Amino acid sequence: MPSMTEHKIKILANDGLDQSGVDALEEKGFEVITQKVPQEALADYINQHQIKILLVRSATQVRKELIDACPSLEIIGRGGVGMDNIDVEYARSKNIHVINTPSASSASVAELVFAHLFSGARFLQESNRSMIISGDTEFAKLKKAYEKGIELRGKTIGIIGMGRIGQEVAKIALGLGMRVIAADSNIGKATIKVKFYNGQFINVDIETEPLEGVLEHADFITLHVPAQKDGAMIGEKELAMMKNGAAIINCSRGGVVDEDALIAALNSGKLAFAGLDVFVGEPVPSKKMLSHPKISLTPHTGASTIEAQDRIGLSLAEQISSILHIQ
Repeated sequence: MPSMTEHKIKILANDGLDQSGVDALEEKGFEVITQKVPQEALADYINQHQIKILLVRSATQVRKELIDACPSLEIIGRGGVGMDNIDVEYARSKNIHVINTPSASSASVAELVFAHLFSGARFLQESNRSMIISGDTEFAKLKKAYEKGIELRGKTIGIIGMGRIGQEVAKIALGLGMRVIAADSNIGKATIKVKFYNGQFINVDIETEPLEGVLEHADFITLHVPAQKDGAMIGEKELAMMKNGAAIINCSRGGVVDEDALIAALNSGKLAFAGLDVFVGEPVPSKKMLSHPKISLTPHTGASTIEAQDRIGLSLAEQISSILHIQ
């Protein structure tokens, strides 16, 4: 590894990096490049500029071919949790460090889950569209159409995946007075610490149970699992297990929920609404998902808060400095 005094180590943050992260890295002596390089030109750019550290979010793909074509790479960083856009094990087999920021965006994703839940429970995704079109001429009619909203308090939320994000969801749900049930094949029990503004807190133990039981008893399902290799986790069979009039939120990965089965469940009235931050075929979701009146939509912005991006940038800077033993 060349010393920092010989020349600056170059970092390409190809999907962008919060300014706090850029500042922290530059203070350590790194040269940070935030230019967006197209996927097809990425290998040539990395080799031409002798990039040693590549930072990505979810857009840039770091596959075996790119890794093989770029012998200068020493660290690959993912600003976020899941690393399904990186061939992690292959990179590590080539002695490349692969890092991510698993806890930096948990609170932001969890809050977006509830944005979608409130949106669906109070018809916000529908009424916002309708008010623009006819709010000035059919106000009373619209008021009548959206008068049957529901409260979240007292309802049961089923969390599938009780990792960091799932536990953040549980904290908010408990604060709202919801009953929390959960399914996770890797976690038997989670202790949720719910903090209050005055420094007080309560601990709540949540024992996980089989997926089928969560689907059967929850009023709302929220998914916090990795991308699935063997098809959707929630398909026609699983949706049929859910309560009539229940709802589902997916802020994890596109493809975790079978989109065709979801549309059918919404059209039949089996589900009341859905909230989606992720889609099959990103960045080009299907028109049928985007146009459905019972789906609350966001363009994969779960981690896109000022606070989360600040934490992501600082976390990457700290990990890179630690790997390279730079004080």
